[in-house]
Amino acid sequence: MRENYFKFARALPDTRVFYAVKANPGPEILKLLADLGSCFDCASVAEIEMAFAAGATADRISYGNTIKKERDIARAFAMGIRLFAVDCEAEVEKIARVAGGSKVFCRILCDGAGADWPLSRKFGCEPQMAVGVLEHAHRNGLEAYGVSFHVGSQQSNTEAWDGALASAAAIFRECAERGIGLSMVNLGGGFPTRYLKDVPAVKAYGEGIFRALSKHFGNRLPETIIEPGRGMVGNAGVIEAEVVLVSKKSETDEVRWVYLDIGKFGGLAETMDEAIRYPIRTKHDGGKTVPCVLAGPTCDSVDVMYEKTPVMLPFSLAIGDKVLIEGTGAYTTTYSAVSFNGFPPLRQYVI
Repeated sequence: MRENYFKFARALPDTRVFYAVKANPGPEILKLLADLGSCFDCASVAEIEMAFAAGATADRISYGNTIKKERDIARAFAMGIRLFAVDCEAEVEKIARVAGGSKVFCRILCDGAGADWPLSRKFGCEPQMAVGVLEHAHRNGLEAYGVSFHVGSQQSNTEAWDGALASAAAIFRECAERGIGLSMVNLGGGFPTRYLKDVPAVKAYGEGIFRALSKHFGNRLPETIIEPGRGMVGNAGVIEAEVVLVSKKSETDEVRWVYLDIGKFGGLAETMDEAIRYPIRTKHDGGKTVPCVLAGPTCDSVDVMYEKTPVMLPFSLAIGDKVLIEGTGAYTTTYSAVSFNGFPPLRQYVI
């Protein structure tokens, strides 16, 4: 992770790094990054508290979730946080009521073309709407600070930022015409980690982003921040799993079913729709392989990781064997926890 951090710092030397805490909030990880000088993108008050515990100061923390309870905004403000994400006027009004004078940046929608895990329309507004949102912030006593977007997780296209930066530059110009001077572009995350396929080097992303910034902003480049999560921690983790069962569904079936003691509900949620395909290593590698459906151990029938495209695994793989699932440093421990993003678990009432 130390090496990954410095790759980002070198690739975009004038850009501040805000690690996406949700990717992996391990205290050792946050402490390392805080000591290296990283800032933190937090999705909840609990994640903000984690960043503080790691040694970060309030000026190095962004409350980057566009969906926040008003009391959580007030709590973050009381803790010293002054940078908040919005994507609609209603969210602006919450911040104006309890966090007056804060900086806000408006997230815009991005198509996510080229990403293995494109993001939905849950976050962000149409670019043409963002000007009104930022003007609303300005008129309500907040500092309209900038624009943000996310080009999609595991983005393989180093030029994917071009279109979003064109939209951001247009928003900067229109806000300026209304007397509002924006300062910052949040370039988001999307930086990939290596799974089964090679991915471009961080340096190539830096070059692509700088070209797009120069193209759309000219010599007046804005302040910029990035929010790497997967790209920061993904290749730093490996899961050791155990084969629970190897079976077939019929005597003539050429495809085996291999059940592990981890599945979608144990941390491999990103295998949904087989979007993220992790490298799998075993002690039998190098011998004959056969197609296998890979599934988890739970009683839920959707707990199947790879079925549409089976995995080629060693013919000699047997019950009790250990398998290594590589590239699992991001979005695994958090998806298996009861407090993903720091939100409390669902409370159960027995009547």
